[in-house]
Formats: sequence, structure tokens, C-alpha cells
Amino acid sequence: MGSQRNILVIALLFVSFFIWKAWEEDHAPKPPIANQLTQQMSDDDSADGSMLGKTVNVKSDVLSLTINTYGGDVQAAQLLKYEQTLHSGTPFQLLTSRPDFVYIAESGLTGKDGPDNATQGSKRPVYQTEKLEYVLADGQDELRVPLTYQVNGVSYTKYYILHRGNYAVDVQYDINNQSSAPVDVAMYGQLKQTIKLPDDIPTEGGSGLGQSAFRGTAYSSSSTNYSKYSFDDIKDKALAVETQTGWVAMLQHYFASAWVPTQDKNNLFYTRATANKSQATIGFKGESAVIPAGSTQTIGAKLWLGPEIQSQLQETANHLDLVVDYGWLWFLSQPLFYLLKFIQSFIGNWGISIIVITFIVRGILFPLTRAQYRSMAKMKLLQPRIEALKERYGNDRQKMSMETMAIYKQEKVNPLGGCLPLIIQMPIFLSLFYMLGNAVELRHAPFALWIYDLSAQDPYYILPLLMGASMFLIQKMSPTPVTDPLQQKLMTYMPLIFTLFFLWFPSGLVLYYIVSNLFTIAQQRIIYWELEKKGLHEKKKK
Repeated sequence: MGSQRNILVIALLFVSFFIWKAWEEDHAPKPPIANQLTQQMSDDDSADGSMLGKTVNVKSDVLSLTINTYGGDVQAAQLLKYEQTLHSGTPFQLLTSRPDFVYIAESGLTGKDGPDNATQGSKRPVYQTEKLEYVLADGQDELRVPLTYQVNGVSYTKYYILHRGNYAVDVQYDINNQSSAPVDVAMYGQLKQTIKLPDDIPTEGGSGLGQSAFRGTAYSSSSTNYSKYSFDDIKDKALAVETQTGWVAMLQHYFASAWVPTQDKNNLFYTRATANKSQATIGFKGESAVIPAGSTQTIGAKLWLGPEIQSQLQETANHLDLVVDYGWLWFLSQPLFYLLKFIQSFIGNWGISIIVITFIVRGILFPLTRAQYRSMAKMKLLQPRIEALKERYGNDRQKMSMETMAIYKQEKVNPLGGCLPLIIQMPIFLSLFYMLGNAVELRHAPFALWIYDLSAQDPYYILPLLMGASMFLIQKMSPTPVTDPLQQKLMTYMPLIFTLFFLWFPSGLVLYYIVSNLFTIAQQRIIYWELEKKGLHEKKKK
């Protein structure tokens, strides 16, 4: 029919896509349960450590860490370049250790002789340190924080190595075996979090249709580049994956923590939940390393604590950038994001960059849109002949179908010509939708006037109302009104329905749809003018 039917088709495709996406996530096959995990760390280590150890404060230009000497775990992490809330002046708290909420990064040495093996005596080693505060100095690119522990003639030095401008922290063990026997150890690293969020730690972003932000775990292995594993999955079944490559992570909107073990060794990725299902853990256990008597060996892993910056994530580990959740359209969303970032590097305003990329994408798709409207215009011209066939053949559907196809063939009209361009365009529009909703670069990014944060909803709902008005205008400009009563009702309420959805969308997304609608209005006028000029389009009756 006309633009009104296009809007209806787009709406149905959107809703169908998100329903399918939700079903896919709920019914995705789960990894098998491990018969037995060799991991031997206690679920209440964090509580014990808060009483037994001292805290060491470590600060780089982008990270502020609190490390407990009991076990040498990271019990708190702040991101110094990101605010907790807009204009709060308080750094974003990623890791924390509170009585009612725990989110920490643990690591240690288990195995036959590992000091973190509960059979060796004390549950976790208590490390010694020369200082309780380490700060990356001006002009310094690397900060090394040593924690030492000695037992049975073996000296363990655990290093946290922070790098300027980088959220990837090297966690390294130097093991000096001066005993008379070999030492058999294996490194592990795990992320532990309370499943239920306290009221004062609200989930950030993710409002609106299809924009529910994922909070849970994920992993990458030799057999899968990226796979989510929700907290509910952890409650139901334990993950157990053997791999030589990959990583394990805990995710939330815009931010992530991840352990990246040595990639050329065998690793076991695992999950577990506490008995009362209140805490979830995801981690890795590395391959055993045997250090002969009188020798030294170094083993380690990387720990990511930071925002989901795709370039840095990609440099840290293969496929780690996939934690920026673009869904199955990531292969389109990623290049679109890099294009948006390239535009922003010249313009300096993410909002204006969104406007520019919208024009670029719609401009590239203009030939498809033109073909779509041309096909619909030709179909409209043939409607009187099709109606005449209906009157002639009545209920003889077979004859009606044959005669209709004969007319299409004679006039060289493809009845799917109006739908195929639309279907081709949908993946691009959806990839933009996910990209704009998940890029951390848009978090707290101002646009203009009252829009101070493109990742948050419009506080005055002006942009959603403008989006609804532009959608309504597209309907009114359509030269061919729909005749089916049901479609007429759906089309009448569609701008209102979409406006209600968009009230909670991030401003950046709403801005994109406003500009896209305005572009649609402009190109619709151009295309219809061309068709009228060529006599392919029936002019509106006055």
C-alpha cells in the first residue's frame, strides 16, 4: 500500500524480533554440569578476609583498587574517569565489599601444594607488603604492587601491575622454590557477586522495548566466541568448560570485569552458587605448574576492571569486545560504532555525530527506499485492474491468482518489490538501535540544551513527543490511505504506541529515530515528486 503499511510492517518486525530474542535467550542450550570441580576455595572467604587482612590502596590514572592482604584479592574498584551518577563527582564503584552486597575479584594458587589449598593449613595466605598505599606517579607508565608470602621454604610474590590509561591489570605470581621438593600449584581467578542488588545500587540504563540490560556472567572458549550465562543459569546448573583460549566475565550495562588466563594452557571455566543461592561465582582454574626444587617460575593472568571500551577490550583478549552486547547483529553494530566514533573525533559532540551517521546510513539506503516506493507506486496503478479481476472471477482464487500474476508479468512488476528493500534495511536499523543503546561512550555524554546525558531518557519527554509527531506526519503525508478497518485502527494508534515506548528510551536512540523520520519525510517527498513527474504516481485529489 503506502508508507502507512511500511510503518506497520516495521512495527511488527520490531516486536517479532524482540519476542524471538527473548525466547532464544530463555531456551538456549546450557553447558553440561561438571561431575566434580577440583576448585577448593570456600564461599565465605571474603567475609573471613575482611577480618584477617589489611587493605592496600592502589591508584593509577584510571583505577583505584583496594586489595586485601588476606588472599590478595581485589575487594573494591573505582573507575576514576567515570562518575557514579551525572555531575556527582564520585567515581563509579565497580567492585565493592559491603555487608549486604559483595562484588569482588579473587585469585590464588591451588593444586597439590598451593597456599590457597584448604588442606595446607590456613584457608588463605596472609600476604605481607612494604606499604599500604601505591600511586602511579606522573611520568610513570607502570605501577607494580608486590605482596609476599613464605611457607615451607617457598616464597610467593603476588604482583598487581597497573598500566597508565588501561583498565587491564596484570596479576602475576613469582614462585621461588627453595625447598627440597618440587611444588605443584595451579592458578585460579574468579569473580563473585551477590545476585540481588540492594535498593541503593540501581541497575543503570536498559529501559525500553528490547533494552533490558543484561546483568550476569559470560565466557569465551575454544568452541564459542561469546556466550552469556545468567545468574539463574548458575543457580540451576554449574558451568564446566575445558579450553585453551577464552575468558570469563561478569557483566552489567556499560561495565565489565573479566579474568583472562594464559591462552596456551589448559583451563577449566566454572560457575557455582552458594547454598542459599544468594551469591554467584564464575572463574577459571589453570593448568598445574610444577616448580622443581631450587628454581623459580612465573605464572599469571589478566584482570579487566572497567568500562566496555571496545578497542581496549579487543587488545586485552580475543572476542572480549563482544561483551558490548550488540546481539547477533554485532558484525554490523561494531563497524557502525567505529564510524560513529570516527565522526565524533572531528565533531566533538556525540549527539551531532548521531545526526550525521543517521544521514549517512539513510543516504546509503536511499536507492533501496526509492525502489521500494517505485514498486508500491506501480502496484497502486494496477489496483483498478486487480479489483476488476476480483469482480470477474469472484471466489475462483486459482484463476484470480493466475490472471493477477499475468498482469504483474506483463507490466514487469514484482509484487515483493516493496517488501524486499524494507527487509534488507531492517538489520541495519536494528544494529544502530543496539549500538546506540549499549555504547559506554554515550554514557553521560551531553548533546545540547536540556539533554545532558545521551544514555538517559529525556527528563522532559520532549524528544519522544517530537518522534511521535514526526511519525504522525509520515502517516499524514502518505498519498494512499489504507482501506482495511483493522489496519486503519492500528495505523491510527501506532504513533501513540511508539511514543509511549520511547518515553523510557535513551535520548541518543530517540534522537536517531527523530532524524531518521525527518529524513524519511524528506526522501518521501522527493521520491513521490519524481514518480509524479514521470507519471508513475497518481496525484492526490484535492
